Amino acid sequence: MKIKSRNNKLYLHFAHDGKFVRKSLKLEDTFKNRTLVKKQIIPEIQKQLVLGEFFEEKEEKPTVDEFVKLSFSLHKHHRRELTQKKYEDIYRLHIQPTFGHKQIDKIKRAELFLWQNKLLDTRTGKTVVSIRTVLMSIFEDAYKEEIIEKNYLKLVDPPKVVETREKKPFTVEEMYTILDNAPEHIRAYFAIGFFAGLRTGEIIALRWQDIDFENWMIYVRHSIRAGLFTAPKTKASIRDIEIIDALKPYLIAHREQASDESVFLFETYVGKPYARSDKISSHYWKAILKEHNIPYRNLYQMRHTFASQMLMNGEDILWTSQMLGHKDSTMTLEKYARYIPQKNVKRASFLDR
Repeated sequence: MKIKSRNNKLYLHFAHDGKFVRKSLKLEDTFKNRTLVKKQIIPEIQKQLVLGEFFEEKEEKPTVDEFVKLSFSLHKHHRRELTQKKYEDIYRLHIQPTFGHKQIDKIKRAELFLWQNKLLDTRTGKTVVSIRTVLMSIFEDAYKEEIIEKNYLKLVDPPKVVETREKKPFTVEEMYTILDNAPEHIRAYFAIGFFAGLRTGEIIALRWQDIDFENWMIYVRHSIRAGLFTAPKTKASIRDIEIIDALKPYLIAHREQASDESVFLFETYVGKPYARSDKISSHYWKAILKEHNIPYRNLYQMRHTFASQMLMNGEDILWTSQMLGHKDSTMTLEKYARYIPQKNVKRASFLDR
């Protein structure tokens, strides 16, 4: 019998009746415990093997449904509430029907491959990667808890992710057509999207206390997604951004017509913030585009319009990146490099003869 170590835990490896056995001892890898294994545990196991009692101890491993309760509870307090809910929904819709009833240690690579291929028949690579992330987390927890010996999902290559959200910025003329024809009580919503580049969820989460009219700043501290008032998408998304001159009159006008009792900039007729931006799109946005023959793009294209217009017109990329809440300018370049004008400069002129 050989004593092995993994993740600082001790295991025994040995062969019996032509079968390889790997047994977790649930002991830390210390000198004292190794001595205990050699002097007491190994002799006891050898005795059980001779008497035919060893394999009677084998415990039944949980099903995926049984283990997932523990997995989700382990992450309850360090995952965002919205992320936890999203994971639970993904599990229920895309993982449970195939694997929920199966013993977690019995799921092998081929089954996972077939499951992923079936998902790809009807869903994009990006969606399947999101679904994989949930199952990967469950398997990693099972591995760390020594329920499974190997995470076979790691042996299944993830699908290639193709950018599906095409960026279709509005022209300056289209942008002002939308603003000039938007209802007064919602016009500032579009102005913030076009002139500050906030995400749609960040806009509907804005409270009056987040608008600094004295220093002309917007303090982005929250987002509303699927009805949940939560932190923004990333740490970099928590930011203080400048209110540029083009945006100022829209915010002033919106403040003047807003109720003194309002907490959020944009509230429904019952005085509550919008749970999502879908209603703004269906009630106002789509109608404006249709009436003025502007090709339809979703609300998120306001953010892309801000970024592309700033970069096309020579604004500093570091400033633009900070306004967008990107981690750094590299992310901004990856998304919007094609909008940065190329100067008509002769390259490598020092080599001319």
